[in-house]
Amino acid sequence: MRLLALAAGAATLAFAAALPAHAQDTATKAAIEAEYDNYLAPLFLDFHANPELGFLENRTAAKMATELKAAGLDVTTGVGGTGVVGILKNGKGPTILIRADMDGLPVEEKSGLPYASRAKQVGEDGKEYPTMHACGHDTHITAMVATARRLAATKSQWSGTLMFVVQPAEEGVRGAKRMMADGLYQRFGTPDYALAFHVAAELETGKVSAAEGIQYSSSDTLDVRVPGIGTHGASPHLGKDPVYIASQIVTALQSIDSREISPLKPVVVTVGAFHAGSAYNIISDEANLKLTVRANDEETRAKVIALVERIAVNIGKAHGLPDDKPVTVKHFSGTPTTNNDPALARRLNAVMARNLGGDAVVPFEQQNMGAEDFTYFVAPGTGVPGYYFAVGGTTPERLAAAKAGGEPIAGHHSPLFQVAPRESITLGARAMVAAVMDLAGRK
Repeated sequence: MRLLALAAGAATLAFAAALPAHAQDTATKAAIEAEYDNYLAPLFLDFHANPELGFLENRTAAKMATELKAAGLDVTTGVGGTGVVGILKNGKGPTILIRADMDGLPVEEKSGLPYASRAKQVGEDGKEYPTMHACGHDTHITAMVATARRLAATKSQWSGTLMFVVQPAEEGVRGAKRMMADGLYQRFGTPDYALAFHVAAELETGKVSAAEGIQYSSSDTLDVRVPGIGTHGASPHLGKDPVYIASQIVTALQSIDSREISPLKPVVVTVGAFHAGSAYNIISDEANLKLTVRANDEETRAKVIALVERIAVNIGKAHGLPDDKPVTVKHFSGTPTTNNDPALARRLNAVMARNLGGDAVVPFEQQNMGAEDFTYFVAPGTGVPGYYFAVGGTTPERLAAAKAGGEPIAGHHSPLFQVAPRESITLGARAMVAAVMDLAGRK
């Protein structure tokens, strides 16, 4: 299936690349780049210096509401927590959802950039964390402002309703679900299309890429509690060591992708946290693991979650934990795979090539096991076709230097993460405007 999808994508790109150069929207390019230099750059720097954690993006949401109102949109705040919705009506035509996520991460920035974040914030758990836009959401919301301003200024060229969704808490894959639960579509209308993009550090600036099928994997969060029987470190035989038992669980979980699931089906099980004990010479009475599970289809996703529980519980039994002290697994949250609508992706990939230039659109071959909650806006039950694309975030010069043995390109969520803001924001906005103009343009 993947080979067929890639072949179809290549055919689309070949067709689009053959189109004449005059099809590119040079007016939009010039206008958005001028907007960046004269208006958007300080906005981006402000967002980058003031990142906020999921569902705590009060300052960011207020600033986005102000910007969208200034662009002429009818704005509603407090949707699904801190979410913002801006509506731009312009006669009869399709309703198009344009989404940008706005939350940062509890990461201390070490990028060395002159505008690096030094912010801190108290999280939902009451603890203070350094905060950073370590995934590029600051570029997403700045590009949304650019998109809204450009489309508001060119209303003679399109017709319909635009729904700008400023989403909270993408990093915990919670925000989109909560906005939907707060009646997003019931309150503002079910869109005919939903669009979003993500800046990609591994992709060259000036390039965009979108799959004609799966774009991101599923992700599920699980807690594993391993009870023990505490005792002195000198007398381990008098207790049950939860650190040892939990270590066996961590190791055994890595057998899932190598021995339990077909090697043709991608799976990742990551233990991100292991907490136990507080002293050198005490065997504690509990250990706790925090993990994520990722897959590319719903059947595998369910099977892996069940395997985690089977392995963890039975390792506890194998080490003699009593029946009243079993290992327990709690499934906290999850998001399904994010899939582009194939027909819409083929159409808009060609649009991108016509407007941005045939060499700007590259086949989507870099799908990793990252997850996205944009999927809730385009879930099968909604009937909304979605198109999610990647926008290059690293300059060719930096990529070439890294390939030659220089400083490597930091991945998303790294304290060293950085992207080229001007190139990422202007191209993201140009691409989004091109998609809207094709879907709602006046023929």
